[in-house]
Amino acid sequence: MRRFDGVIFDLDGTLIDSLEDIANAANATLAELGKPTCTLESFKTHVGDGVSVLFQRALPETRTDPQLLDRCMGIYQGYYDRGWDRCTEPYPGILQMLRKAQQEGLKLAVLSNKPDHFTKRCVERFLPGVSFTHVIGHSERFPRKPDPQSAIWIASEISQNATRIAYVGDTNTDMKTATGAGLYPIGVSWGFRQVEEIVQAGAQAICNTSEELSDLLLWS
Repeated sequence: MRRFDGVIFDLDGTLIDSLEDIANAANATLAELGKPTCTLESFKTHVGDGVSVLFQRALPETRTDPQLLDRCMGIYQGYYDRGWDRCTEPYPGILQMLRKAQQEGLKLAVLSNKPDHFTKRCVERFLPGVSFTHVIGHSERFPRKPDPQSAIWIASEISQNATRIAYVGDTNTDMKTATGAGLYPIGVSWGFRQVEEIVQAGAQAICNTSEELSDLLLWS
């Protein structure tokens, strides 16, 4: 009997490398507002918790200036809408891993803090040929991760036993989401955060390649 009935994946930093497009849109926003821009490397710790938190980390004054934060978010959406697919691509072996898991009967889902419409566009554009039971980004329907409500709902749709659902991600936010929902948390080392952070947040396994991830998900 296979260990898992299904898998919920984070998107950015887990399935697709979108950092450069996100950083370019954010830096264009900061430059338009006359604010200092950030290095590409720094965005690895800025992303993962939604656009509003990204700007609160990239431009700390937005934490006490909600009008400035709203301006940042509005301008950013325009830049990202025009450049979301310029540099983004799936990580090596991800498409093969997903297609094999699908062929083996695993139910697959995507859960992201990226706005819902961008989440769906990215999945359609960069992960063709994969049938996901659910593709959910941030909207008013559910709170952002690490609140586990969205993960709990997806898991209940996939399996009657949450412990038979794996959650795969690259940040502490993902691991907290998984543990909060009672899922099996798996971290990947190729994403935006350090492995130590993921382990400390509760990862039960760390995969260094898509092949390792495939073997773990399909292990019986």
